[in-house]
Parts: sequence; structure tokens; C-alpha cells
Amino acid sequence: MSLFDWFANRRKSDPISKEHQVREIADGLWTKCEACGVLTYTKDLKANQMVCLDCDHHLRVYSDERIQQLIDPDTWQPLDEDLWPCDPLQFRDRKAYCDRLRETQDKIGLPDAVQTGLGRLDTLPIALGVMDFRFMGGSMGSVVGEKLTRMIERATQDQIPVVIVCASGGARMQEGMLSLMQMAKISAALQYHRESRLLYIPVLSHPTTGGVTASFAMLGDVILAEPKATIGFAGRRVVEQTLREKLPDNFQTAEYLLNHGFVDAIVSRTQLKKTLAQLIRLHQPHFSRLREAPAAVV
Repeated sequence: MSLFDWFANRRKSDPISKEHQVREIADGLWTKCEACGVLTYTKDLKANQMVCLDCDHHLRVYSDERIQQLIDPDTWQPLDEDLWPCDPLQFRDRKAYCDRLRETQDKIGLPDAVQTGLGRLDTLPIALGVMDFRFMGGSMGSVVGEKLTRMIERATQDQIPVVIVCASGGARMQEGMLSLMQMAKISAALQYHRESRLLYIPVLSHPTTGGVTASFAMLGDVILAEPKATIGFAGRRVVEQTLREKLPDNFQTAEYLLNHGFVDAIVSRTQLKKTLAQLIRLHQPHFSRLREAPAAVV
């Protein structure tokens, strides 16, 4: 046997085979960037808040990770964890809605598509709602609307700012008109919050579309978005067919909306907590002076 044949046979029997390497990647040791294709050690990626170290692409993160990124340790107080969705319309498509709910709840460990609670962001008290795209595309049903409304009302009562991280495909069709009602309900709660001269900041992540965009996602005092997030109401194809014209390649991206005045700033996820803290601190002195000012004499 020649030396070349010996090395060839050794490579065939080498335990560190291609199959073994694929299994290691599948086990979560490495994460492949969706944009540039670079493999990054998952621990390093998480330390950078799931933002690609090579191309700055923002990989999707979910509600638990968002809360850890934004809320100071040991300060998170969940709200309304006992609210669970039901099936008021007995809706069925290829599968019964109640079965879809049960399967999704078992898979991701959440009762519905949003987590709400109170906590501290860089020592500042806030009310935070975080939508989770894993739960039926982050769709807004009755429980999502109720939890966000209760959180906003609690923030108004406690006189603290509201931050909502949006990630949704829109209203949940399986609940019909009941899901559409949540748009008005949340908007009304935000109006009372605004009348109390309190700050509300929505953070638009990828994607934010449909009824969420048409309601509370666009009602902020300052509207922030993540880079290259898809933000819109109807889908691109529907808009093109309605207008009967070709849309720009960057249509419904955060950058396109910033240029057209629908978004106030695009903030990298690694700078989001710092930016939110700065905005809240800039707002608080103004609010304190208004609250302490004597009433006008008529």
C-alpha cells in the first residue's frame, strides 16, 4: 500500500467526517448567517445580540431573548400570564384552530404571541410588551390585544413609559372580527396614555405588517426600527397589483420608511437598549416639570 492510499483510507475512516460536522452545526454550536452565509460560533453571536459579526445582518430573535437584552437582570415582572386563547368561532381550515393553538403552545412554551410585563431598562422603570413571531407568525388575536391593553393601562396608572417590540404578520384570521377589534382597543389605551403625557416607543422588527402596522406600531411618540426590517400593511404583490406599477426594490424596508417619514430612526439591536434609555431620560425631565407645574388660574 502506498503512502497516498494510506492517507486516503484514513480520511474515509476518520471519525471527524462531514456527517459529524453537519451534526455539530445542527446541535447549535455554529449559526449560519442568512445574509452572507458566514458561520459564526453561536456563543459569540448571542453575545452580539444575534447580529452577524461579519455583515451586521440582524438574525431573528424571540420574546425571551428580547426581554433579556432590554431588561435589567432580576427586575422582570410578567403580567397576565394566566390569559389563554380560546376558539370562539370554532374555526377550522386544514386543521382546527384549537388544535393549532395547542400544538404551538406545546412547541414554544408560550400561551400566545406576546409577553408583557414591568421591569427596569438601565435602571428606568418601563412597561414592556414583546411579540413572538414563532406563535402563528406573531398574529394578533384577542389575548394579544387584551394583554397589551392591560399593560398600557397599568403603565398609565403607574406613570411609566411603554415600549412594545413588534413582530407580526397582522391580525389573526382564525378569530375574525374579534382580532380586528384589538386594533381599536389598544389604540384607545394608548390615547389615554398619551393624554397623561407619558412616552410610548414602538420598536419595529422583522416583520411588522398588517393590522399591527395599521394600529399601535405606528402610534408611537418616537418610532424606532431595526435595520432592513420589513414593515408594511398589505403584501408587496397586492400593492403592485392594486397600483399596477413596479415598486422599488427596497419598498417596505425600514430604510425606505425612514426616507419617507414613517420611521423616526433605524437603530442597531446592539444599540437599542442604550437608545431607549436616552429617549426615556430626555422625556422624563420634561414630564416632571409638567407634573410639578401649578395649575393655571382662569
